[in-house]
Amino acid sequence: MYSIPVNPEYVESIIETERPDGLMLGFGGQTALNCGVKLDEFGVLKKYGVKVLGTQIKGIQATEDRQLFKDAMVECGVPVLKSKTVYNFDEAKKIAAELGYPVIIRVAYTLGGKGGGVAHNEIELHEIVSRGLNASLVGQVLIEEYVGHWKQIEYEVMADHSGNNVIVCNMENVLSMRVHTGDNIVVAPSQTLDNYEYQLLRSAALRAAKHVGIVGECNIQFALDPKSDQYVAIEMNPRLSRSSALASKATGYPIAYMAAKIVMGYSLPELVNRITKTTTACFEPSLDYIVCKHPRWDFSKFELANRNLGPTMKSVGEVMAIGRCFEESLQKSIRMLEIGNDGLVANRSPGKSYDVEELENKLQNPDDHILYHVAEALRQGISVERIYKLSAIDPWFIEKIQNIIQTEKKLKESKLESNLLREAKQFGFSDKQIGRLVGKDDLDIRKMRKESGIVPVVKQIDTLAAEWPAKTNYLYLTYGGTTNDFEVDKNQEKIAVLGAGPYRIGSSVEFDWGTVNMVWGLKENGVKEVVVINCNPETVSTDYDICDRLYFEELTLERVLDIADFEKLTGIVTAVGGQTANNLTPKLAKNGIKIIGTSSEDIDRAENRSSFSKVLDELHISQPPWKAFSSLADAKKFAINVGYPVLVRPSYVLSGAAMKVVWSHDQLKKYLEEAANVSPDYPVVITKFMLNSLEAEVDGVSDGKNVVIGAIVEHIEGAGVHSGDSMMCIPPWSLSNKIIETITDYTNKIAIAFKIKGPFNLQFLIHSNQVYVIELNIRASRSMPFVSKFVKMNLISLAARAVLGKTLPPVPKDKWRKTHSYGIKVPQFSFMQLEGADIILGVEMQSTGEAACFGDSFYDALSKGLISVGYSLPKEGAVLITAGGLENKEKLLRTSMLLKNLGYKIYATEHTAEFLTEKHIGNEIVYKISEPERKPNIADLLYERKINFIVNVPSTSTLEKYVGMLYDEFQIRRKAVELGIPVLTTTELADSFAKTLEWLQHNETTKKPLEPYDSLE
Repeated sequence: MYSIPVNPEYVESIIETERPDGLMLGFGGQTALNCGVKLDEFGVLKKYGVKVLGTQIKGIQATEDRQLFKDAMVECGVPVLKSKTVYNFDEAKKIAAELGYPVIIRVAYTLGGKGGGVAHNEIELHEIVSRGLNASLVGQVLIEEYVGHWKQIEYEVMADHSGNNVIVCNMENVLSMRVHTGDNIVVAPSQTLDNYEYQLLRSAALRAAKHVGIVGECNIQFALDPKSDQYVAIEMNPRLSRSSALASKATGYPIAYMAAKIVMGYSLPELVNRITKTTTACFEPSLDYIVCKHPRWDFSKFELANRNLGPTMKSVGEVMAIGRCFEESLQKSIRMLEIGNDGLVANRSPGKSYDVEELENKLQNPDDHILYHVAEALRQGISVERIYKLSAIDPWFIEKIQNIIQTEKKLKESKLESNLLREAKQFGFSDKQIGRLVGKDDLDIRKMRKESGIVPVVKQIDTLAAEWPAKTNYLYLTYGGTTNDFEVDKNQEKIAVLGAGPYRIGSSVEFDWGTVNMVWGLKENGVKEVVVINCNPETVSTDYDICDRLYFEELTLERVLDIADFEKLTGIVTAVGGQTANNLTPKLAKNGIKIIGTSSEDIDRAENRSSFSKVLDELHISQPPWKAFSSLADAKKFAINVGYPVLVRPSYVLSGAAMKVVWSHDQLKKYLEEAANVSPDYPVVITKFMLNSLEAEVDGVSDGKNVVIGAIVEHIEGAGVHSGDSMMCIPPWSLSNKIIETITDYTNKIAIAFKIKGPFNLQFLIHSNQVYVIELNIRASRSMPFVSKFVKMNLISLAARAVLGKTLPPVPKDKWRKTHSYGIKVPQFSFMQLEGADIILGVEMQSTGEAACFGDSFYDALSKGLISVGYSLPKEGAVLITAGGLENKEKLLRTSMLLKNLGYKIYATEHTAEFLTEKHIGNEIVYKISEPERKPNIADLLYERKINFIVNVPSTSTLEKYVGMLYDEFQIRRKAVELGIPVLTTTELADSFAKTLEWLQHNETTKKPLEPYDSLE
């Protein structure tokens, strides 16, 4: 296993070392496909005699190259839209004029519709084509006629070497062709096709897959005219995709496993259906339930982002709900998103009200609230036909939403009898929603339900709609049934592990790693049965062969209690499911559920900002000055006393949600209200925000008496950038031994004081050589997999012992300091997809992923990390430097000198140019984007690719972002992102980047495999 960039240069070096016989390209998303195509193009595969397993390069090119795809479809009799591939704007303009606006621009060899869009005029066309050509691996875009009102249907195809093929699943996108499938609400199986349409598209999918030579798995998307049987193929993915993961979890058909077997040479009839254990993989799944996939968006973290949905994917994660009707699965999916809503209706916040004209505009221009707008339109009496005409959502789905609205009305107006209660539950209403509508507490509704015998039944995912007996542990709960599909041994010891729900900013694959490793750790430590509850189709923890029983379900108090009642659980582990599971801890404990690991009371002492701060005071451990918010007047008084800026910090939140740096009285009022709304049941704390500080953190495990420190990790950016957005380094690159000893001492004292039994993460601030504690999370953290891999010690395996009350094994003192290498974790951002979003970082997290690389030196590891997340590290070229305020210009002086000495041409904006000239650093002055008549202009240089990277450090990033946006600087950053040009927005990152470029001029990066975990027995 190599933790290196997946690009031709690095992969070739591994091929040279390892000399593999074959290469699988279909399992690593678009990155792996693009890399494989380039390796073939450069002659690497031929040079080393490496065979591509599965779909061949020719087949990949026939699906990824827009013109070749179009030609291939025509050859096999599958219709396509009128379109043409182009390589420059002049060609695009000509084709758009021929087709007529609007047109859709699709980019070759990209992921998630990256760089594409819908152009309604020539100005929009120029913008989209420019960024699309840059985003494409081969500098190619497709200009295509727009059919936004047509249905969007997908088929998952599995094919083997022998010509056998099956449709694993077909799916329908509720929001039609207007919205990228990654941002669409998707149902499986399709609900509005008749048998003729289904078979028409099915045969086209099989024909297309066979023609391009698919071996393994592929996804094909069709557009279907709702008014006729006319259809066209839109695109084909010759690899596992998000849709493949959804289809796999929706049907129980293990697509990745079967595809791996097929590319190794097995045929479909040779492989056994892993759920029935009797039928072969040649049987097409048949479903007696409906699955609803709902995307999760995090627009609230990007103040200027355009929330409208279209052909470019903007969501950061997704959930999948299983029910016996659309109404049930839809409302379940909304709860799974964890956005504060309990369903489509009857939520805590009623939502904005609109008049008919505004609503019709919202329906025509969908955003992340589109389904709520449909619901409101129905309430206001807009007809189903009118909503369909405006939104392109099929009337079948609108009528199902109308059922939810009518049930809401009945609950408001009628007495709550058992028949109405049962109907509401069958339509997916939660106890909270029902309680809100009838004026009762949710636990009172729960009690009433149980007394009336209205409880959910447990059903199996059996892939063949009960036509064959299923031997499966893959389960869901529904009110659309009367009997359970199986019974459990009530006397057997069993522990449930709560997963982390949907991927979102702040919670990603790291918590999935934690969940899976906790399951394995519990089994290794003698737990007879381990149950997992989670709802994310993209995770390993929702593979049914990981645990003894998998409940693909909501992570809500109501549903977890339902499962606990059915299973008679011994206890629940909440320490590896991120903030989602942590937030359930006190509620579960209050309802009599045993929490396995650190007690609920101790977790609450850490999560509640006020009580945590008091414990630190008792331990005589320094912390920034703080005060629990009780009134705005008190808050203002505190801010005046300590001086602005101050930091508003709500309790029980993830990724700095509603955490803000405040610079003025007006802001204080606004952000206190926001924070109170995000975490309404807990106090909001205001702390002094310390400028010019460093941040560090510790990942560790404790058994209540012994503490194992995994590592002390230092952030490369200074305080003010959220830990999830900051680059991280092990060992610390600038901390003194004295500071490291203080952090170690504080960590041991705090872990014992909070009686931690399991994993924890502790965060520190270093200001003027003094250590301050800022936060304790008594749970697994985002950085725990990174730390575990670096120190060769699986912290979650240790945590599994600790949560069971066992003593931790002896670990060599300061093990992390004895590793003679460096580890760097670099965040991955998705600003390109979020139109209008600014890339300036702050205390609220914005990154959507990360890469971890290891090396013999700091710059060895950092260079690989930067390349992994998409930075180009040019050996020559030009840099644009623009810095706000004298302090930042002074901080960038050495960086500027270094770049000049390395031979880079320096462009600078007016005031920065004056400063550099005064310091005798040669540069060329350039003018603002907003002054196009002044030359040389930054916009021209960006479009002409004359700038290789940009250093843009605003005077005070937070002040600029939240008090007065400097529009010119925002324009530079935004244009650069759209053109794929690296932008460095902190002095620390600029310095590290420049020194990495210097290091690369004299050194080569290492390519070493990861070492296995050490045995601690």
